[in-house]
Amino acid sequence: MYTVGEMLREWRHRRRLSQLDLAIAADVSARHVSLVETGRSRPSTDMILRLADQLDIPLRDRNQLLLAAGFAPRYTQRPLEDDALAAAREAIGRVLRAHEPYPALVVDRRWNILMTNRAVDQFFADVDPELLEPPVNLVRLGLHPRGLAPLVVNLADVRAVFRARVRRQLAVVADPELTRLYEEVLAPGGRDEEAGSLALEADVVIPMTLRVDGRELNLFSTITTFGTPMDITLDEVAIESYYPADDASAAYFADR
Repeated sequence: MYTVGEMLREWRHRRRLSQLDLAIAADVSARHVSLVETGRSRPSTDMILRLADQLDIPLRDRNQLLLAAGFAPRYTQRPLEDDALAAAREAIGRVLRAHEPYPALVVDRRWNILMTNRAVDQFFADVDPELLEPPVNLVRLGLHPRGLAPLVVNLADVRAVFRARVRRQLAVVADPELTRLYEEVLAPGGRDEEAGSLALEADVVIPMTLRVDGRELNLFSTITTFGTPMDITLDEVAIESYYPADDASAAYFADR
């Protein structure tokens, strides 16, 4: 089992910071950072959270740091349906509804879909019902031949975008379930990877092109997260909002 100092050092290496960089950001001495990392100084709860904040460590992993140091966890984790998260859930619902007629959905850290707006329904109409049994995974659904893949014109590009995003997640935090998803759906190979990589290098934003009702719709997405969550669930949810990338695509949604 790792000590809190070893865990902080690992996070610092992941963020590619020196002890001096972290010390300046956290307003402590580099010597103190060194003492904490080597176990010669036992950090307080406040010190752990200060360093974790500067290292942008997810709340789930901050709890692990506190436990390793002998302290109680600071952050709770409740289902999004919990009464305690009613205000946050309503805020998310408002964002989803306000985005209509364009599609938007909410995913957790493993890309499981938690909520959608009504504009998403039309895209799920021809999906195999088995893929819509909870938990519905956006990556698997989007790339599966019985899911949304038949609608996606530039499937190699979309796969490359998902691959890059999941790789970044795994580079920050090892997650066995997310690793299995990557190996199942996103493992690179052949022309698919090459074509997607070329497109990613050539453009600033890679649109997703869908063929729907005999028309091609070009969409790009943005991600919204909670700014200062105190609950692990809220820390890990993201709202994926899709926008038309051209006038013809915008006109399609305006007519819905």
